[in-house]
Amino acid sequence: MKKIILSLLILSVSLFAELKNEFISKELLNSGIPIVDIRTPPEWKETGLLKGAIPIMFFNERGGYDINAFLKELNAKVDTKKPFALICHTGSRTSILAPWLSKELGYHVVNLKGGMDYATRALKIPTYPYKK
Repeated sequence: MKKIILSLLILSVSLFAELKNEFISKELLNSGIPIVDIRTPPEWKETGLLKGAIPIMFFNERGGYDINAFLKELNAKVDTKKPFALICHTGSRTSILAPWLSKELGYHVVNLKGGMDYATRALKIPTYPYKK
Protein backbone atom coordinates (compact mmCIF):
# COMPACT_ATOMS: atom_id res chain seq x y z
CA MET A 1 0.00 0.00 0.00
CA LYS A 2 2.84 2.40 0.84
CA LYS A 3 4.43 1.71 -2.55
CA ILE A 4 1.18 2.54 -4.32
CA ILE A 5 0.77 5.81 -2.44
CA LEU A 6 4.40 6.75 -3.10
CA SER A 7 4.01 5.92 -6.79
CA LEU A 8 0.86 8.04 -7.02
CA LEU A 9 2.60 10.90 -5.25
CA ILE A 10 5.55 10.78 -7.65
CA LEU A 11 3.21 10.54 -10.62
CA SER A 12 1.15 13.52 -9.46
CA VAL A 13 4.28 15.66 -9.10
CA SER A 14 5.43 14.75 -12.60
CA LEU A 15 1.99 15.48 -14.06
CA PHE A 16 2.02 19.04 -12.75
CA ALA A 17 5.66 19.70 -13.58
CA GLU A 18 6.49 21.58 -16.73
CA LEU A 19 9.74 22.20 -18.54
CA LYS A 20 10.06 24.63 -21.42
CA ASN A 21 13.22 25.12 -23.43
CA GLU A 22 13.25 28.44 -25.25
CA PHE A 23 15.52 31.26 -26.25
CA ILE A 24 15.26 34.40 -24.19
CA SER A 25 13.19 37.14 -25.75
CA LYS A 26 12.25 40.68 -24.90
CA GLU A 27 8.68 39.44 -24.41
CA LEU A 28 9.85 36.94 -21.79
CA LEU A 29 11.88 39.65 -20.05
CA ASN A 30 8.83 41.92 -19.96
CA SER A 31 6.52 39.14 -18.73
CA GLY A 32 7.74 39.46 -15.15
CA ILE A 33 8.74 35.80 -14.86
CA PRO A 34 11.59 35.53 -12.35
CA ILE A 35 14.94 34.75 -13.98
CA VAL A 36 17.45 32.89 -11.82
CA ASP A 37 21.05 33.33 -12.95
CA ILE A 38 22.95 30.20 -11.89
CA ARG A 39 26.40 31.36 -13.02
CA THR A 40 29.27 32.01 -10.62
CA PRO A 41 30.00 35.32 -8.86
CA PRO A 42 33.06 35.98 -11.08
CA GLU A 43 30.81 35.58 -14.15
CA TRP A 44 28.21 37.94 -12.68
CA LYS A 45 30.96 40.50 -12.01
CA GLU A 46 32.45 40.10 -15.50
CA THR A 47 29.28 40.41 -17.60
CA GLY A 48 26.65 41.73 -15.22
CA LEU A 49 23.10 40.48 -14.78
CA LEU A 50 19.89 40.89 -16.70
CA LYS A 51 17.55 43.47 -15.19
CA GLY A 52 15.83 41.90 -12.19
CA ALA A 53 17.72 38.58 -12.45
CA ILE A 54 18.20 36.70 -9.19
CA PRO A 55 21.80 35.46 -8.82
CA ILE A 56 21.94 32.02 -7.17
CA MET A 57 25.05 30.03 -8.02
CA PHE A 58 24.52 26.34 -8.73
CA PHE A 59 27.82 24.99 -10.09
CA ASN A 60 30.92 26.54 -8.51
CA GLU A 61 34.12 27.38 -10.41
CA ARG A 62 35.31 23.76 -10.11
CA GLY A 63 32.02 22.26 -11.30
CA GLY A 64 30.90 21.18 -7.84
CA TYR A 65 27.53 21.97 -6.37
CA ASP A 66 25.54 21.91 -3.15
CA ILE A 67 21.96 21.07 -4.08
CA ASN A 68 20.62 21.68 -0.58
CA ALA A 69 22.16 25.16 -0.33
CA PHE A 70 20.91 26.00 -3.82
CA LEU A 71 17.35 24.84 -3.09
CA LYS A 72 17.28 26.67 0.22
CA GLU A 73 18.28 29.95 -1.45
CA LEU A 74 16.00 29.33 -4.44
CA ASN A 75 12.97 28.71 -2.24
CA ALA A 76 13.79 31.79 -0.15
CA LYS A 77 14.03 34.09 -3.18
CA VAL A 78 11.59 32.61 -5.72
CA ASP A 79 8.00 31.38 -5.48
CA THR A 80 8.70 27.92 -6.90
CA LYS A 81 4.98 27.17 -7.12
CA LYS A 82 4.93 29.55 -10.09
CA PRO A 83 6.98 29.37 -13.30
CA PHE A 84 10.53 30.73 -13.24
CA ALA A 85 13.39 30.76 -15.72
CA LEU A 86 17.01 29.65 -15.42
CA ILE A 87 19.93 31.23 -17.25
CA CYS A 88 23.67 30.56 -17.36
CA HIS A 89 26.41 31.58 -19.82
CA THR A 90 25.43 29.43 -22.83
CA GLY A 91 22.61 27.22 -21.61
CA SER A 92 24.74 24.15 -20.85
CA ARG A 93 24.39 24.26 -17.07
CA THR A 94 20.70 25.12 -17.14
CA SER A 95 20.07 22.22 -19.53
CA ILE A 96 21.29 19.93 -16.73
CA LEU A 97 19.53 21.62 -13.83
CA ALA A 98 16.17 22.58 -15.37
CA PRO A 99 14.98 19.05 -16.25
CA TRP A 100 15.91 17.81 -12.78
CA LEU A 101 14.02 20.63 -11.03
CA SER A 102 11.02 19.93 -13.22
CA LYS A 103 10.98 16.14 -13.06
CA GLU A 104 12.15 15.55 -9.49
CA LEU A 105 10.61 18.54 -7.71
CA GLY A 106 7.67 19.36 -9.94
CA TYR A 107 8.76 22.94 -10.63
CA HIS A 108 7.57 24.86 -13.71
CA VAL A 109 10.92 25.79 -15.25
CA VAL A 110 11.88 27.67 -18.38
CA ASN A 111 15.38 26.75 -19.53
CA LEU A 112 16.77 29.76 -21.40
CA LYS A 113 18.68 28.29 -24.32
CA GLY A 114 21.74 30.20 -25.46
CA GLY A 115 22.07 31.82 -22.04
CA MET A 116 23.65 35.19 -21.40
CA ASP A 117 25.80 34.81 -24.50
CA TYR A 118 22.73 34.79 -26.73
CA ALA A 119 20.94 37.48 -24.70
CA THR A 120 23.82 39.95 -24.82
CA ARG A 121 25.37 39.21 -28.22
CA ALA A 122 22.43 38.29 -30.43
CA LEU A 123 19.67 40.32 -28.79
CA LYS A 124 21.87 43.08 -27.35
CA ILE A 125 19.95 42.98 -24.07
CA PRO A 126 21.65 45.31 -21.59
CA THR A 127 23.11 44.02 -18.36
CA TYR A 128 23.46 45.63 -14.97
CA PRO A 129 26.43 45.43 -12.60
CA TYR A 130 26.37 42.67 -10.02
CA LYS A 131 26.21 44.10 -6.54
CA LYS A 132 26.82 41.71 -3.70
